[in-house]
Amino acid sequence: MKKKLGFYSIVLLTINSVIGTGIFLSPGTVVASTGQQALLVYLLAAVFASVLAITFAAAAKYVSKGGAAYAYAKAAFGDNVGFYVGITRYIAASIAWGVMGTAVVKTVLGIFGLDNTNMTYITLGFICLMAVLLLVNIFGTRIFEVINNLSTIGKVGALVTTIVVGLAIVLFGNVNQFGTISSIMNSAGEPLGSNLDMGAYCMAIIAAFYAFTGFESVASGSEDMEAPEKNLPRAIPLAIAIVAAIYIGIVGVAMMINPEAIVSTTEVVALAEVFDNNIIRSMIVIGALVSMFGINVAASFHTPRILEAMALQGQIPSAFTKRTENGFPLTSFLITIGIAILLPMAFGFNMSSIIVLSSISRFIQFIIVPLAVIIFYLGKERGEALQDVKKNPVVDVFIPGLALAFTLLLLYKFSWAQQFTITLENGEVVANVFAITAMVIGYVILPIVLMIWKNNQTKVATATN
Repeated sequence: MKKKLGFYSIVLLTINSVIGTGIFLSPGTVVASTGQQALLVYLLAAVFASVLAITFAAAAKYVSKGGAAYAYAKAAFGDNVGFYVGITRYIAASIAWGVMGTAVVKTVLGIFGLDNTNMTYITLGFICLMAVLLLVNIFGTRIFEVINNLSTIGKVGALVTTIVVGLAIVLFGNVNQFGTISSIMNSAGEPLGSNLDMGAYCMAIIAAFYAFTGFESVASGSEDMEAPEKNLPRAIPLAIAIVAAIYIGIVGVAMMINPEAIVSTTEVVALAEVFDNNIIRSMIVIGALVSMFGINVAASFHTPRILEAMALQGQIPSAFTKRTENGFPLTSFLITIGIAILLPMAFGFNMSSIIVLSSISRFIQFIIVPLAVIIFYLGKERGEALQDVKKNPVVDVFIPGLALAFTLLLLYKFSWAQQFTITLENGEVVANVFAITAMVIGYVILPIVLMIWKNNQTKVATATN
């Protein structure tokens, strides 16, 4: 029998999907904008992430099929809504994987002192990374599970060790610079966190919240998990709680030991600059590399399985359901890896031009899934959902309602103008043509073309029968 991921492997996969490069490379962004209130901002972001995580976990108990948001949307709203969510989520996830791969390559080049703007270096590094990920996956779930678990343990181990060492320095070395944060000035010559109005506070929470995203993709591979309808609802919230504790611990330690370094450093791995000890600094850099590789390993598992899930439900050609003897969806993987490589190359590896698709995709999911859970609870679904489910009005109605309200607030406060514009060196703001084009193709043209194809295929099949 093919090996499937158990409960603890799902927990580790979720952690690996969430903890990426941000906590190592730029933990000072929120501190720079909110000053001493940064820990509260991270706590509020963790609450928001927990509400959404519980909502996705609730959806998983009603729908055990792979595909995550796609499967939930199809079960709740029918084929057309499910198809749209699935296609847009797949394209966005493929691009997001490409963005993460680009970030890994550029960061590694920077760490080793190479030119991380050289297109040849980036392209070669990118292809090498994807080749390694292909090897990790091609031998089946058993090998993937080992690599995923080791990379997760490695990154968590580095972060927890950093927290422990940091607390030891604070407690036994009588070092606590937390109170000096209010005296650090920003680029405008104002103390960090001063003049923090509600809009700026919400934007800071949004910035911190994005460090928690990734959990929404975990259920994409539920076909390769043991009892997903039972394990996912327990694993996802537990993983988010662990991540929240790690993030708050890391940011708190950095703010106490050397807050000025964390907000002003120009080094690639910013977190390492907090410490003077070379051993600790090296450990953090290694942890950052493991973390970057780990989140790409997780993406290589989730993303192709969105395409496979749609094929399994007859919405795209069945060729995408083919697996190797080791249970690896090779066709879906190769198509996905092609998109993940070619699109970033087409945009010159400019992450700001293509990341907008991933942002919009998350908003769609964070609206659709809470509504789907409420529909499942009311028994009004238009597709197939599990019926022998223990329903709970708090988990299945109240919390999804909160998730929907939080998402609408995030949507309202999101900087859309910044996503679709570029500020030139002379200060002129111009339209980001690449981002606008990518959005129109990914969210309008491609779904329409594929939906027309799907409907024609359905008509042909009906006429034949």
